[in-house]
Amino acid sequence: MRILIVTVAGMSSRFSESLGHPCLKCLYYENGIEDSLLYNMLHQDGEFDYYVIVGGFMYNTLKAALDNDFICLKEKIILVKNEHYADYGSGYSLYLALQQIQGMNFDEVIFAEGDLFVDRESFRKICDNTTNVITCNTEPIVASKAVAFYFDRDYGIHYIYDTDHSILEIKEPFQGIYNSGQIWKFADADRLKKMMKRIPEKAWEGTNLVLIQEYFGPLTKNEYDIVTFRKWVNCNTIYDYKKCDMRGDTK
Repeated sequence: MRILIVTVAGMSSRFSESLGHPCLKCLYYENGIEDSLLYNMLHQDGEFDYYVIVGGFMYNTLKAALDNDFICLKEKIILVKNEHYADYGSGYSLYLALQQIQGMNFDEVIFAEGDLFVDRESFRKICDNTTNVITCNTEPIVASKAVAFYFDRDYGIHYIYDTDHSILEIKEPFQGIYNSGQIWKFADADRLKKMMKRIPEKAWEGTNLVLIQEYFGPLTKNEYDIVTFRKWVNCNTIYDYKKCDMRGDTK
């Protein structure tokens, strides 16, 4: 069983500000729902048994859209409400999604942040891969928007991110640094469930990188693969969104 988790609970502050009014950015479109980020992500080239969507901000709008505009996937969609979308970090949305599937007999989980546009070919590579996957993109690494990861001298993986979008800092020698594609594949269901139980409840109030680091950090080089997105947009603002062509490739 393969499950896709997409978290879209955040308040979309920067996107709404750039647009001029409150908006749930994963559902924003200009010509039709097919042009929205969420529609694009859920209709990627990959077969999933379930789609777990975690909402919070403008939750009723999200629920109505899933009921009315995602009818072909309706039987596979599990919608989860994050009541703490305004006061907890992104980790809590991931926690709620994993709690929802804890009792399922799944084989692998792909987790994608909900404000991304990615090319189908690269996404297909994640799905087809038989091992754990981390992703990267070719955008410049800037503290104002990037989630980055680096390899230490022993090729251990370390994720870095500044919630204030101000500065990134590495305090040790490193082999290389990359801009994360913010999509991950957990190919070891038992390991994922163990990580879920190991992390203290309070830690889930931070970013989703708590679990990402716990799961991927100790892995050796032969226990994961890296997929580089050919085309990737992190839609923080309407100007980012306009770089995308939801029915084709990025411009």
